[in-house]
Amino acid sequence: MIVKMKFFSISGPRTDIDRVCQVYLSRHEMQLENAIAELKTTENLLPFVEVNTYREPLNKAEEFAALLTDSKVEPDLSMDQDAMTGLIRDLNHQYLELMERKERLKKHKEELTEKLNVLEPFRPLEVNLHDVMGYRYMRVRFGRINVDYYRRLEKYLYEDLNAIFLEGVRNENYVYGCYFVANADAGKTDATFHSLHFEKIPLSKEYIGTPAQACESLKEDISHAGEQIEKVEAEVADLIGSHAAQIKGAQRRLEELADNFDIRKMAARMEDDEDKEDYYIICGWMGEEDVEALLKETEKDDKVLVVVEEDREKYFGDPPTKLENPRFFKPFEMFVKMYGMPSPGEMDPTIFVALTYTFIFGAMFGDVGQGFCLFAIGGILYLTKKISLAGIISIAGLFSMAFGVLFGSVFGFEDVIPALWLHPAAAMTNLPFIGQLNTVFVVAIAFGMALNILVMIFQIVNAFKSHDTENAWFSSNGVAGLLFYGFLVLTVVLYMTGHKVPGNIMMAVFLGIPILIFLFKEPLTNLAERNHKKIEGGKVMFLVQGFFELFETLLSYFSNTLSYVRIGAFAVSHAAIMEVVLMLAGASEGSPNWIVIVIGNIVVCGLEGLIVGIQVLRLEYYEMFSRFYKGGGREFRPFNSRKKRR
Repeated sequence: MIVKMKFFSISGPRTDIDRVCQVYLSRHEMQLENAIAELKTTENLLPFVEVNTYREPLNKAEEFAALLTDSKVEPDLSMDQDAMTGLIRDLNHQYLELMERKERLKKHKEELTEKLNVLEPFRPLEVNLHDVMGYRYMRVRFGRINVDYYRRLEKYLYEDLNAIFLEGVRNENYVYGCYFVANADAGKTDATFHSLHFEKIPLSKEYIGTPAQACESLKEDISHAGEQIEKVEAEVADLIGSHAAQIKGAQRRLEELADNFDIRKMAARMEDDEDKEDYYIICGWMGEEDVEALLKETEKDDKVLVVVEEDREKYFGDPPTKLENPRFFKPFEMFVKMYGMPSPGEMDPTIFVALTYTFIFGAMFGDVGQGFCLFAIGGILYLTKKISLAGIISIAGLFSMAFGVLFGSVFGFEDVIPALWLHPAAAMTNLPFIGQLNTVFVVAIAFGMALNILVMIFQIVNAFKSHDTENAWFSSNGVAGLLFYGFLVLTVVLYMTGHKVPGNIMMAVFLGIPILIFLFKEPLTNLAERNHKKIEGGKVMFLVQGFFELFETLLSYFSNTLSYVRIGAFAVSHAAIMEVVLMLAGASEGSPNWIVIVIGNIVVCGLEGLIVGIQVLRLEYYEMFSRFYKGGGREFRPFNSRKKRR
């Protein structure tokens, strides 16, 4: 159902706005509107320009709350505003000091790791790094050379160069090492190595001992730095954990204060010329019960003035739409919102969608075992994750189980339980003029006819509520359409069941007159509304256009009715597919392959279940909603929705 909304405005001294938001407005769901834009008749309205001072400490509180390891801590709500902001400020100071120390340690660790990575390729060298760096009459160069060039280097070393090359680590691409050369031969040797693309790698003089010893020393330093980082992280955890309850309480309280302060974005202020005092004005939409409760709460508060304007929607636009349905039907609001929220005056189709969707799904996917799987999996997901689609799947699974009992199908087996009604693939019905036809097809078409009549009634009710004369009386889905289609359905049912059909006179009245009404609905509407509007395009053009519209209307009746054949088609196809699965599993031979049966049921349950779900939704939107539902409303969005969700 749709909650009846009331437009309200609340005003008082500007300095009292925070108290009013906390004491009164936070207790109720309301959609705020921009007061300056809405209250056009009120002069001298100005916006609030204050900066929300609660946002910065709130962001810090949320940051600290995210670091808590125990999310089940009960919040401490005993602190006042000054205590909360002081706590967050002190924690932030200590936290930043610890994080600064941690960053220094991380940077130091990264530097050590980089040095280690540079030194590692020279680990096999048996040289004292500190000593060789200080040689006076000999030079040493550390670096790497490509493997291909290294073969040429070996030739030069043996034949032309007075140098020694010590090899370190060798990989697929490079050979790491160092060469020693006397100062006198350094120029020629350096030039030769450079021509062979030897890449020099400078090493620091601070290393003590061999490269292997230096690497081990660096690893110890890195490990020590890591321990220091872990120690700082433990200090951070202890700091945050020791104030867990206060942080959670501050977060919740600051959220409320920040949200209440943000009301100023939608509020307006005005100055009283007599006492020079500023006043605030807040306006918006609220449910009827909430409005009554607010009026009762504020009736003895002389600083608060609440004004409820009854018929404001007639002058300032339609109110937002708030849906309120029983818990069982709540998940199906998702389908309604996907199509569009109902406008004021429209019916809430949630319960209708819930009943028709699940019923049709069950008929198209009737199986006790597969239905139970959908019910169980969907139910678990809905209860744990609050996913609306999961709730829909769970309820649809119940109807699938019910039709499975009617069809006598359990995981595709039709001999486990007796069918209380029929087996979809085997049941046939003899019809006059048509002959034999699958019973499920006949029932599906009859069900579709009944639904078409029902949605026509919905359309008529909606049209009368909105004072739409044309759609209420003269349209194909109005009273005229209901008489035409209803009489046509009655005639078909009487003929198919072997009863006497209505006479020619009744057919002329109940079929001919509605057709004439369809054709002349525009002038009839003008006549009913006393509107002397002339027909555009002339009479001939009007008749030609009316003829094609009439043809389209009659065709739509036929196509919409036949669309429901898919209910029977999917019921039969589901049974046929499961027969194929059982045949592949060798069930007819008495020793079925249970792996094939399980996999087949999983595939059918997942893939066909998805297809059936989409097809049922198509029937809802295109065959039912299109006849009676517009969905042009806007969703009710309360400003304090975060607090309500908690």
